[in-house]
Amino acid sequence: MSTCLMAGTLMLAISGTFTLSWTHSVEKTVWEETWDMTPAGLVAREARVRGSGAGMDPGDGARLVDGWWVWTPSLPPQTALTLAASGATGSGWRLCADGTCHDLGTTASDPIQVLPCP
Repeated sequence: MSTCLMAGTLMLAISGTFTLSWTHSVEKTVWEETWDMTPAGLVAREARVRGSGAGMDPGDGARLVDGWWVWTPSLPPQTALTLAASGATGSGWRLCADGTCHDLGTTASDPIQVLPCP
């Protein structure tokens, strides 16, 4: 069974889990988050960062696994995620689901909303 996810103008049929990743603009370190689409909203299942630094401290309970700090974020379900799209970071965001990835916010634009389809 697939569910529908919107990311800006992109509409995707996905299995219900997706990953967002990006490179921190100052530290040049990769950050990844895995999200589940649930009836309650978007639920952060796991976050991972390769190092720490300016504004990138691993979350509570983080453990080091193969060079990544890994933890489960303590966030309530979210109705939407807002991704900044300054175009100044050099990479933007990467949304991956079911083996397919899409780059978002690589050029300056309005913030990008990621949310379940209405």
